[in-house]
Amino acid sequence: MSRALLGAGLAVALAGCVSTVGKVVTAPVKAGSKAADWMTTSQDEADRERGREIRHQEEAARKACRKQGRDDC
Repeated sequence: MSRALLGAGLAVALAGCVSTVGKVVTAPVKAGSKAADWMTTSQDEADRERGREIRHQEEAARKACRKQGRDDC
């Protein structure tokens, strides 16, 4: 009976270890994935940035036009 109890306790302990080992093993992969995501720019982010840049350029051109006193800005 005590061997059965010991075996059951060992099985429960190992089940917890396997879960922990799985997390430890996948942690570097997840961290590397996050780092790659932070270092790269998605197409959507690039499009937003480009749109922002174009709007700033257009606004600067309108301000320069108004500064010259033109009405067709």
